[in-house]
Amino acid sequence: MRHVRGRLAGVSVRASFGAGWWVGATLGLVLGAIIGALLAWLAGSMLGWQRDLAFTLGVARTLLPLGDQLDALRWISTTWYLVIPLTAFVVASIAGVIGGLIGALLAVAYNRSPRHASVIVELPEEGEDELPPEDSAAG
Repeated sequence: MRHVRGRLAGVSVRASFGAGWWVGATLGLVLGAIIGALLAWLAGSMLGWQRDLAFTLGVARTLLPLGDQLDALRWISTTWYLVIPLTAFVVASIAGVIGGLIGALLAVAYNRSPRHASVIVELPEEGEDELPPEDSAAG
């Protein structure tokens, strides 16, 4: 192998968008699952707080804070097994698009900059094959 020095002339914007999307979606999936679990837990805690407050004060639940949202809080609390993955999917989709746009923007900025990174590329010698020879004993 012989080494050739050169400079990286450009970066693929499409590949950078794809890489940024994967990174953003993966991080968003984890963050979305955590947010969904917190959302389900908070909904259950608020329902318990509403129940205790209504019992202690003897006030109708609709007059309490978030009394109008009791049905929504109850749905979130009871269907946590749907809320967590749906929240994770929504956050992952948004984070994936944002990560992809950031990756593409970085590729465009690199391609437009006057200074480029220097690279060393390994090239095969004149007589060397690029692919390893096939094993003739395998049958």
